[in-house]
Amino acid sequence: MRSVLCALAVLVLLSGCDQLGIDTPKVQSEKREAEGKAIGGACRNGGRAIEDCYLLNRKADKAAVYAGWREMDEYMRENKLEAVTPQLKPEDFAKPKPKATSDGDGGDGGDAAGGADASPSDKAGDHASH
Repeated sequence: MRSVLCALAVLVLLSGCDQLGIDTPKVQSEKREAEGKAIGGACRNGGRAIEDCYLLNRKADKAAVYAGWREMDEYMRENKLEAVTPQLKPEDFAKPKPKATSDGDGGDGGDAAGGADASPSDKAGDHASH
């Protein structure tokens, strides 16, 4: 009798794993599929070819990416929507390479002018001119 109560208690505790935020394999696969569909839909809406989408999102599930791309393609054709062209270029988000200091000050290269010489309004102006 005691072993039955212990087994029942363990089953009750384990059934609450979803409420604790512990993902089951089923939940993980559903998240991956939903994320892949979102990526595919965004690629199609942005006018990217499916092959480019695969290359840019190597970790995403290809079947889910294709499903999302295809769904967005059907939606855009039915509603006669054009692809949205990206306004920002990938180079705009590339991390700047650290500048080597040649003056031999012995510092760590983290001076205040290292990339902070442009004000936020100047940077916004650069993005708006593209």
